[in-house]
Amino acid sequence: MNLLDKYSTLKLLLISLVSAVFIVYPNIACLPWELTFLDGSARTSHLTFFIFRYVFFILLIGTLIKLNLWKINTVSLQKRFLYNFLVTAITYALYVGISVSCCTKADCFGSILLFQFSVVWIICTFFGHVSYLYWVQRKKEQEIELLKIENLQSRCNALANQINPHFFFNSLNGLTALIRKKDDEKTLVYVNKLSDVFRYILQSDKRGLVSLEEELEFVHAFRYMMEVRFANKLTFDINVNKEYLNLKIPVLSILPLIDNIVVHNMIDSQHKMEVKIYVNRQTELVVSNPVYPKLSPPVTNGTGLKNLANRFALLMNKQIRIEDDGAVFTAYLPLK
Repeated sequence: MNLLDKYSTLKLLLISLVSAVFIVYPNIACLPWELTFLDGSARTSHLTFFIFRYVFFILLIGTLIKLNLWKINTVSLQKRFLYNFLVTAITYALYVGISVSCCTKADCFGSILLFQFSVVWIICTFFGHVSYLYWVQRKKEQEIELLKIENLQSRCNALANQINPHFFFNSLNGLTALIRKKDDEKTLVYVNKLSDVFRYILQSDKRGLVSLEEELEFVHAFRYMMEVRFANKLTFDINVNKEYLNLKIPVLSILPLIDNIVVHNMIDSQHKMEVKIYVNRQTELVVSNPVYPKLSPPVTNGTGLKNLANRFALLMNKQIRIEDDGAVFTAYLPLK
């Protein structure tokens, strides 16, 4: 990609036409007065030469702009001045040659003409230099933005991957319990659900945001595993209207919350756990559960909720909310 890509042929032509008008303005101002002293073929010849000068400057300006935007790729202002001076000098020599061969009385060395060529040279040089510096700056900004996105994705992948070990060991515990009971049918269903769940987890490293519908389908897949593992002492009440299903949420947002429930609470016949999942009026996904603290605090590294909060901050630039009054633990996950 080069600077010329953002300038269409029509834009370059308009810039050259308008710029040439300003360059030959002294000639335009003097033209009516000069024509009053001429008649016949002399008048026609003078008018033709004026048009030739105007067209010549259009071509010169267009050529210099193209060279500055397309060929002269340097941040050195001195080199750009030199390149433009050489092109302008060659063009001036060509102008003199054409003028002398067509009109012996042509003023090819007058101060106005030399001034006009100098102005074209200087203005085109500065135009090209500023445009190139702007393009370089934009390119650097795009590269920095790309690096930020890549870094963001890497950080999100790393955070998401930290979830897998927790869920993996918890799932194996449930499978072990079924094997010990020698319930082959439930064991096969459990293994199939486990396969679906891990397929979703393995694909999560390629996905940042997913629809709420996909995330809830994942919840339905592993809810069976949890209900089997805890003998229906852990149940789910999922009540989400269809209008919210297309909203976005970071992949694997609900899993660490469920994992957090299992790790920190007693779940038995006297402490039945019901996890409620719904969307509130603030368009937040609410995941709540009663709190039944274990007699001895679990040994954890405390990264589950922290990682979840980091992923929401990275992917959505939003913060999750946590409320814990000792009786009910509630997590509010913003949707997009």
